[in-house]
Amino acid sequence: MTSQFSKKNEAWSARFSEPVSELVKRYTASVFFDKRLALFDIEASLAHADMLCIQGIICEQDFNDIQRGMAQIRREIECGKFEWQLDLEDVHLNIEARLTLLIGNAGKRLHTGRSRNDQVATDIRLWLRSEIDHIGILLNNLQLALLDLATQHSSTVLPGFTHLQVAQPVTFGHHLLAYVEMFSRDAERMIDIRRRVNRLPLGAAALAGTSYPIDRERVARTLGFDEVCSNSLDAVSDRDFAIEFCAAAAIVMTHISRFSEELVLWMSPCIGFIDLADRFCTGSSIMPQKKNPDVPEIARGKTGRVNGHLIALLTLMKSQPLAYNKDNQEDKEPLFDTVDTVVDTLRIFADMVSGISVHVEAMRNAALQGFSTATDLADYLVKKGMPFRDAHEIVAYSVRICSERGIDIADLSLEELQAFSPLIGNDIFSLLTLEGIIESRKHIGGTAPTQVKYAIATAREKLSKKPPY
Repeated sequence: MTSQFSKKNEAWSARFSEPVSELVKRYTASVFFDKRLALFDIEASLAHADMLCIQGIICEQDFNDIQRGMAQIRREIECGKFEWQLDLEDVHLNIEARLTLLIGNAGKRLHTGRSRNDQVATDIRLWLRSEIDHIGILLNNLQLALLDLATQHSSTVLPGFTHLQVAQPVTFGHHLLAYVEMFSRDAERMIDIRRRVNRLPLGAAALAGTSYPIDRERVARTLGFDEVCSNSLDAVSDRDFAIEFCAAAAIVMTHISRFSEELVLWMSPCIGFIDLADRFCTGSSIMPQKKNPDVPEIARGKTGRVNGHLIALLTLMKSQPLAYNKDNQEDKEPLFDTVDTVVDTLRIFADMVSGISVHVEAMRNAALQGFSTATDLADYLVKKGMPFRDAHEIVAYSVRICSERGIDIADLSLEELQAFSPLIGNDIFSLLTLEGIIESRKHIGGTAPTQVKYAIATAREKLSKKPPY
């Protein structure tokens, strides 16, 4: 196949007396992973060329030729016909070399007033901004899937746990809403991070700005940036936005991992609260009865992967002097993989949640274990006038007695209950039911079915509103 390039195009070749070794080329090249920035590189280059033309730095014919050449390059990339060259090191030089081959000297003028340092910083911000918007949609979809399941189970009784011990009964819908809250905060963080991503580095050039009469604000408006980076040194060397994104992504994956842990536990036959659809599970090569929750398990594992990328970026930046250093080439693979992992995970989890089957009776039976009504008996005594610490001791003693007899508090007769306290009356029996306990939590944020339904409606209304980008 004939190469697109008539000769090697090394931007600094005249400075050196010998070519770069093949090993160094492979070691330092980024083109085979940063080529995903190609369309954003074209977008930024066209905005830059537009500004150069308006400012009289290049002529209108050069700008028209650049537009024509970039349109062809875009088509070649989109249909997979663009030939990426290792000799050209990265996405930027590959596109520039192809452009120059297509349109001649006009292609060589495109790089006027900019450097690869501010060019790559701009491309990454454009790409990450787009991915953050996508992640926002996926977080929305996952929350909607959780809300749909919560709606079906706003009254389904589930044991609430602390220390993985039965604590108090809640509803399954209420439990799912806790994850809706987590992912809502994740979405808020993404919106907040987007504002700091959405600042334009282009115009900072290599590190000190440029002597050409450029208009950075025009480029920012063209590309949809909120503002320009105000210091040229910081503009080309800053990767805070990537670190901050990876930190937020690590929190997203932490929430996913917590949910995954519960799904794995709930699906165990020993617990049997739920079942996942077969398409999210695998079997065993030796045990024919097995149905393994592979998706939640691998999501737990991928959480460590994303956490590692955050640490990698923090370590990458911690010892760098101003301004740009080649170290920063290593920012892309952790950032790219973090985005890919979060995107794939959120997409698959929204689908998986929609396919969860709930075993209502298993949940309710589990809630009857572990004396989950004990706290409400203590609260009952307090409402009758007993100090809380006294009520706590009396109920703790009653639990010990019931445990020794192998029965629940609700199994005791009125006379047996009154032996613990004469304040206990017949009204205790309607209170010491799972449904009665749940129904009594009628405040905002409580687990009463009415409050769960209200919280679901509120969350749906919030999700229906477009984020304020």
